[in-house]
Amino acid sequence: MTIEYLKKADLTSLSGASDVSATVREILSSIELGGDSAALEYAAKFDRYEGNVVLTDAEIEAACALVPEKLKADIRFSHDNVRRFAEAQKATVKDVEYEVVPGMIVGQKAIPVDAAGCYVPGGRYSHIASAIMTVTTASVAGCKHITACSPPRPGVGVAPAIIYAAHICGAHKILAMGGVQGVAAMTFGLFGLPKANILVGPGNQFVAEAKRILFGRVGIDMIAGPTDSLVLADGTADAHIVATDLVSQAEHGYNSPVWLVTDDRALAEDVMARVPGLIDDLPEVNRENATAAWRDYAEVILCADREEMAATSDAYAPEHLTVQAEDLDWWLDRLTCYGSLFLGEETTVSYGDKASGTNHVLPTSGAANYTGGLSVHKYMKIVTWQRATREGSKPVAEATARISRLEGMEGHARAADVRLAKYFPDEEFDLTADG
Repeated sequence: MTIEYLKKADLTSLSGASDVSATVREILSSIELGGDSAALEYAAKFDRYEGNVVLTDAEIEAACALVPEKLKADIRFSHDNVRRFAEAQKATVKDVEYEVVPGMIVGQKAIPVDAAGCYVPGGRYSHIASAIMTVTTASVAGCKHITACSPPRPGVGVAPAIIYAAHICGAHKILAMGGVQGVAAMTFGLFGLPKANILVGPGNQFVAEAKRILFGRVGIDMIAGPTDSLVLADGTADAHIVATDLVSQAEHGYNSPVWLVTDDRALAEDVMARVPGLIDDLPEVNRENATAAWRDYAEVILCADREEMAATSDAYAPEHLTVQAEDLDWWLDRLTCYGSLFLGEETTVSYGDKASGTNHVLPTSGAANYTGGLSVHKYMKIVTWQRATREGSKPVAEATARISRLEGMEGHARAADVRLAKYFPDEEFDLTADG
């Protein structure tokens, strides 16, 4: 059976994406050339904010005092979950020492980058959780300097809850600057900041393009497009919960795809009937985003069985993947392409987005085919080393010399030759490339 689209999207996450590359390149070039003053000019133009850029300790303390205690407790709860999960992740990467042949010892070390730049969106929504997700993982990794950067609102500044979250999660500096200018400030080390070795965190198309352009000069977590979510549901699923979960993700933005894949036509039709009413019940901005996302980007796909459902999901490689179906262990074993997986009705993407401990900075637009999301490992450099005794060096030198000559790299071969001549002057070696 060929899959059947009960609802087919007119657009994809890349449809209508304006080419912002030239604009972003111009801004980056101007700021790299003009330094602090150029960055401040763009901040005044785009952020419409002329307050202090690098927040002082007193400003951070004052902002933290504005955050209600109940919200502070929720932020601490989320931070603790993210921190403990990141610590568990870090424990999976260990230094290694291995003797490959007698006397030849090789190894690996995991070394955190020195400086991390964490971008925290603050435009349409105040992404408190993004501060938690990015700063906490950088802190657990052991980065020596962490800058949190978030766009200020005109006449107000950075949202106090974002400041509080970044502060308690371990940010050493908090930068009140948004967009390309904020990314540039962290990359180029403006305003007395160290140059970032890695840039992480979600952002709009300008932030994403800036990270793409700068990649290579600086590390990045990933190149991210609009957020996307897929729900796999069978006939046992609760249609109201499935519809609610789809709408909850569609509110991210007008171009945020959501997909339902099922083998039950009645469930699919029930969900499609419920979604419009759930969207209409949202606040205005959320409603406008979800309406456009559902109308233009959402899809409902009917499959023959669960294997076809799984294959369809893997082909989409969604950022967020929810399973509301029987036999959750089968799905966990079978599914291979997703940013983060949510198994069963008792969990939801919103939990991962905010407080359950897994990271919400995840691959979008099919990138889950080749990468996972942000983790403590993204800040770690896995480097290798070796040492050897003279006897341990002997067989490696022989093989190196012969392989090098076969490749035509005589200089490489001679680097092995001289060691054999020095360490074993009374021996003769066949170091030619001939058989």
